[in-house]
Amino acid sequence: MTKTPKIPFYAKTALIFISLFAFVYTMDIAQSIIIPIVYAIILAILLNPIVNFLCRKGLNRLIAIFLTVIIAFFLVAIIFYIVFSQASNLSNSFPQMKAKFILSSADFVNWISGKTHIHESKINEWINETQSEQLNNLAVKENISIFGHLVMTTVLLPVYLVMVLYYKPLLLDFIRRLFRLQDHIAVEEVLANTKKIIQSYLVGLFIEMIIVAILNSIGLLIIGIDYAILFGLLGAFLNIIPYLGAIIAASIFMIVALLTKTPIYMLYVLIMYGFIQFIDNNFLIPKVVAARVKINALVSIIVVIIGGTVWGIPGMFLAIPITAIIKVIFDHIDSLKPWGFLLGDSMYQSQKNPFDSIKKLITKTTSSK
Repeated sequence: MTKTPKIPFYAKTALIFISLFAFVYTMDIAQSIIIPIVYAIILAILLNPIVNFLCRKGLNRLIAIFLTVIIAFFLVAIIFYIVFSQASNLSNSFPQMKAKFILSSADFVNWISGKTHIHESKINEWINETQSEQLNNLAVKENISIFGHLVMTTVLLPVYLVMVLYYKPLLLDFIRRLFRLQDHIAVEEVLANTKKIIQSYLVGLFIEMIIVAILNSIGLLIIGIDYAILFGLLGAFLNIIPYLGAIIAASIFMIVALLTKTPIYMLYVLIMYGFIQFIDNNFLIPKVVAARVKINALVSIIVVIIGGTVWGIPGMFLAIPITAIIKVIFDHIDSLKPWGFLLGDSMYQSQKNPFDSIKKLITKTTSSK
């Protein structure tokens, strides 16, 4: 028998990095095609129980799918209507906010000039140059491309969603046929766990978003910030992005407080949002969301940044559920189980205290003497 040649470690490492680069590059250039499909698959997993319920009530499967998709998009349309109606009222306040921003900017430049002893004209010149560079970077062609991708995703998503729900038996049978018969039990476990994780995670995330939106709106109303419902919904939507979304939302709240009120309101908003985040991080996330997806904080931040780099904002939202699916697959493949453990948030139970092994060794040594 001829032995299979062993690939050196450096060659394996090079192949892994080349494959990873090719995969990420493909995901980047094909995002307009892949993103609607990924969203459709995740939403199909979430809506499939409703379709099955309607089918058990005697409805035709295709009619049940259409009815479920219409109801889902109708609820989304109601949310967007509330947001846009609030946003249209906010646009009327833009002139006053712009004037307040110019005045605040002048005061800030004056303060910086006094602290650094740099003339105000130099600071204003640097600000103007930076603004012109940023405006040049926002090319019209790129904006048109982004808008085109958004429209394409909006149009294709319901079509893909209907097709995935309708051809679900065919797709599942195809996945089973890809593997040997003796591996079908493991494949069924992966599919069942993936379905359970996605459904429970999205439901928990939706519940958390509603609670955070209510808390944000009530807090902003108590403080006296205008358009509290709009910013409360925006903060809850951004809160879906792990860790980074809370920072962005708090920054937006504080800027709005500065432009519509006095600087002291920034402190009020910071205290209010800090209290809401305390409730969210210590009660809502552990009980409602984190129990569904066992991904540690370090991996969560890394995958969100990678998702944002490759796919932009949609990638940031898809990063956690995709990573959860990858972890389920890793946990069922022996050679990849260490990587699944690395993605998770569990620690070795036998090493809760790193000094336990040292204490046992000292006790054993002294007793033997």
